[in-house]
Amino acid sequence: MESDRLAFKRLQQRLARREAAAAEAARRWPAHYVAFDLVHVREDVTGWPYERRHVVLESLFADRSLKAPLTLRPSTTDPEQAEQWLGWSVARLEGLCFKRLDEPYRPLRSWRKYKVRVITEAVIGAVTGSLASPRTVLLGRYDTAGQLQYAGRSTTLSQTAVHPRTGWTFSAGWGTQQTLDVQLVHPDVVTEVAVDVARDSAGRWRHPARPHRVRTDVDVAQVPLFGK
Repeated sequence: MESDRLAFKRLQQRLARREAAAAEAARRWPAHYVAFDLVHVREDVTGWPYERRHVVLESLFADRSLKAPLTLRPSTTDPEQAEQWLGWSVARLEGLCFKRLDEPYRPLRSWRKYKVRVITEAVIGAVTGSLASPRTVLLGRYDTAGQLQYAGRSTTLSQTAVHPRTGWTFSAGWGTQQTLDVQLVHPDVVTEVAVDVARDSAGRWRHPARPHRVRTDVDVAQVPLFGK
């Protein structure tokens, strides 16, 4: 947690460190261990229904007064409560997991996940690949001063969907120093993006983007691209 939000990038930074650097990262960014299920308590309980395992897991936390960084995940069978939790996206909650109450523990994943998605729009300011057949698009949003600021990059486009400004570089991925090779374009296309509020294990978004033309009275050729 950081500033009352889940800080996935801090966890990624910790995973990449070793020895003294790992110890320092753990001190700066302490992680929580969240218990979701129970598989053994004096005996193998994987054959028990989830409802029974859930009760015993809660009892373990209560009887032993377990506290953070050991954490018991919240759970409910109330649809209204679950709907309220979906509003926690401001805390970077990824979504909700569902499991049948009468189901035993299975080696393969049997949980279902409902991911929170956010719909927004952004201006396409650059592409990777060629202009005729871009591989990905780099997106921006205008700030209060009217400057187009970099917001993020799409995943690889499934189908075909040189600005003179130079000097800007973009990271090829989280936690890397590799520079991404891009072509700058005039920011005259806005794309609608539907994404999860969290990334996958590699830090990537997975949902497609739908481009459409900007309707604006601004001469986009005169707007600085990702400028200060």
